[in-house]
Amino acid sequence: MEIRFHNNKLKTLYVSGKSSKYKLDKQVITAFFEVVTILEAAKDIYDLWRQPSLNFEKLTGSTNRYSARITKQYRLEMSIEWQNDASTVGILELEDITNHYGG
Repeated sequence: MEIRFHNNKLKTLYVSGKSSKYKLDKQVITAFFEVVTILEAAKDIYDLWRQPSLNFEKLTGSTNRYSARITKQYRLEMSIEWQNDASTVGILELEDITNHYGG
């Protein structure tokens, strides 16, 4: 699936491995790169659901926001611009890395 960065700080993190907004451990940044690689390689949403480590899920109360687990503590939030009527193929708009437990 196609990837776009909605958040310029997130794009900077992906391109350079560091960002003023995201002060993350090296292992979290490495895991972030791995998750983005999986997202890019996916042909459709079913490929993402088949990856148990992603814990890919639709966020409650939203029509098109999803998250993928980066580590046990962090997740990557995104929206999807669907490209087909079945809502299985789309452009993933990466929005933020959040602390899953809010701490």
